[in-house]
Amino acid sequence: MAAERGAAAHTLAAYRHDLTDLVAFLRTRRRTVLTADAKDLQDSMARQHKAGFSARTAARRLSSLRQLFRFLYQDGLRTDDPSQALDRPRLPQKLPKYLTEAEVEVLLAAARQGEGAIPARLTALMELLYATGLRVSELVALPVSAARNPSVLIVRGKGSKERMVPVGEAAQAALTDYLAHREIFLPKKKTSSPWLFPSASKSGHLTRDGFSRMLKEAAVAAGLMPSRVSPHVLRHSFATHLLAHGADLRTLQQLLGHSDISTTQIYTHVLDERLKALVQHHHPLADFKL
Repeated sequence: MAAERGAAAHTLAAYRHDLTDLVAFLRTRRRTVLTADAKDLQDSMARQHKAGFSARTAARRLSSLRQLFRFLYQDGLRTDDPSQALDRPRLPQKLPKYLTEAEVEVLLAAARQGEGAIPARLTALMELLYATGLRVSELVALPVSAARNPSVLIVRGKGSKERMVPVGEAAQAALTDYLAHREIFLPKKKTSSPWLFPSASKSGHLTRDGFSRMLKEAAVAAGLMPSRVSPHVLRHSFATHLLAHGADLRTLQQLLGHSDISTTQIYTHVLDERLKALVQHHHPLADFKL
């Protein structure tokens, strides 16, 4: 997955956890991934269901199993693929959470409060995220070379696929302001860094969790519930607001880096709900009863 599909580190970690759990289960039956049959895999999935795993987690684990056994079959290590007998769990339709445009503006205003390096970095991060809809992993791992042409970012996303994302003027201005303070965040004893948002973390750049905590603090300052604010919520807000202002799904798919447009179509359901609410609250006959 790492070499051929360019899977992200977090994806690899999740699959590693799933397959380690499977191997431990098979060991209790004196089986291995080379000798397990469909019944073994079904029992493994059933055990997870009894343990209270969500349908979404079960679906990911099923994907882990299928990719492993497809690999074993294609490489001739097995003569069959027992994972094909497993049924995919039915996933509930879950609408993405997002902030209103007014809430995003209040959040950004809270980030802009104060002077110095820390507010400048937070403002740049938030402006870039809301202006581009990047995944948080893409945002924190932007190379410093991305700042050479701040009007367009070249982003390496899932599967090592590159895409071009335009950046609005507000985000460009925030990035320019942050760059004047960037050296402050360099790790001790280092005079340079390949990352746009350097830090003393193991990766050398700001972590996803670190940025998430900064967002929660900004939410509190803005008077918003911290539980409603996260990097992913800002990404959803970017997509929802673009659609609300007339963007088409194909363009949005390209900006978000979705390989399948069906993933992008989830945002149309959000707009459907908004349209229903508008009719119910503003149509003159909304309260009419026979």
